[in-house]
Amino acid sequence: MTTLTRTVRIAALTLPMMLLAAQAGAHVGEGINTGFASGFWHPIYGWDHVVAMVAVGLWGAFLGAPAIWILPVVFPLVMAFGGALGVIGVPIPMIETGIALSGVVLGLLIAFAVRAPIWVAAVIVGVFAIFHGHAHGTELPEAFSPYGYAVGFVVGTGLLHMAGIALGFLTKSEAGKLAVRGAGGVIALVGATFLFGLA
Repeated sequence: MTTLTRTVRIAALTLPMMLLAAQAGAHVGEGINTGFASGFWHPIYGWDHVVAMVAVGLWGAFLGAPAIWILPVVFPLVMAFGGALGVIGVPIPMIETGIALSGVVLGLLIAFAVRAPIWVAAVIVGVFAIFHGHAHGTELPEAFSPYGYAVGFVVGTGLLHMAGIALGFLTKSEAGKLAVRGAGGVIALVGATFLFGLA
C-alpha cells in the first residue's frame, strides 16, 4: 500500500466520522464542559465552518507546494487573530455572510481549478479566516478559559485542513482531479445554502 493510498483511506474513514458530529448543527456546544473541547468541536459542529476549512486544505493540495502547507498555516494563525478581535468585542460587520462566502468562493476556486499566485491565495484564505475566527471568539462560553478554547478551535481547524489535504492528494490522477473539482462544486453549493439562508 502506497503512502498516497494510505492517506486517502485515513481521510475517507476520518472525515465521515467528523461530519457525523456536524449533524448537531452549527454553533452548538451542549454537553461540552471544557474550553478546549468547546473550541475543538465548534468548527466541526458547523457545516459552514467544515466546508470552508476542508476547502482550504483541498485548494492547498490542488495548488501543490508550497501552498499545500502555507494555506493551512495561514488560516488558523489569522483565525486566532480574528478570534481575539471577537473576544475583546471589536465589531466586524457581516460575519455570517463572510463565513458563507468563504465556502462559495473557495469551492469555486477549486471547482474551476484556479491556480492563483501563492500570495493571492494566502490573502484570500486569510481574509476568510478573520470571519471564522471572529465567530469563534464572540461565541466563547464565559465559563471557559479563552486559551483552552483558542487552542481547541485551532486544533479542530487543523484536522479539517488535514482532511482536505488528504482528499486533495487525489489530484495525482486525472480522475482524482475531476473528483476534487467536483468536491469544490459541492462546497460552493453548501456555502450558497448558508449565504441565501437555506440552511
